[in-house]
Amino acid sequence: NCIGAIDGTHIDVIIPEEDQLRYRGRKGTTTLNVMAACDFDLLFTYVLTGWEGSAHDSRIFLDTITNLDLNFPKPPT
Repeated sequence: NCIGAIDGTHIDVIIPEEDQLRYRGRKGTTTLNVMAACDFDLLFTYVLTGWEGSAHDSRIFLDTITNLDLNFPKPPT
């Protein structure tokens, strides 16, 4: 009853100066926080992009599993 491994990673981005503050991650660079899930065959089963770098992984995960429009995969039954 497991969907695999889930983690977030930061991707460097260049964005307009007026938006940089919310995209500035904990290391001080402007990033997108991308969450991905992969199965036991190391195949990606889900990727979510677009979150600002200041967003914490747990915030992104919680929003993803509670927002039905995002179609997050469910564990096998």
